[in-house]
Amino acid sequence: MLWLKAFHIIAVICWFAGIFYLPRLFVYHAMAEDQATRDYLKVMERKLYRFISPFAVLTIVFGALLIAQNMDYYLSAGWLHLKLLFVVGLIAYHLYCGHLVNKFANDQNQRQHVFYRWFNEAPVIALFAIVLLVVLKPF
Repeated sequence: MLWLKAFHIIAVICWFAGIFYLPRLFVYHAMAEDQATRDYLKVMERKLYRFISPFAVLTIVFGALLIAQNMDYYLSAGWLHLKLLFVVGLIAYHLYCGHLVNKFANDQNQRQHVFYRWFNEAPVIALFAIVLLVVLKPF
């Protein structure tokens, strides 16, 4: 169980590192004025998204395996249900980032850098909520 927990935490850290940085690239991309910079950012965005996507999957797999080890407890743990709701939100956020990577790749971005600055804050809120729920187990 401790090995699973360790690998789950490692996958979460890797996923979050990318999910924090990718929207920052969107900020730079939305601000870029020359085509060479935009082309370079397209490559970075694509590579980063492809790099972090397996960590998202590993996070879910290791988390599911941890839950499966003590199913009776976790099915009745209200804090876990709320945590999983945040995880579903993060998955949706991740998939939307993939959509944005494609939009930028096709030069179809319609938003200004300010939107992406605010967009970048959503996973921070989710991270705080998830860590507090897991550590405090308030209900």
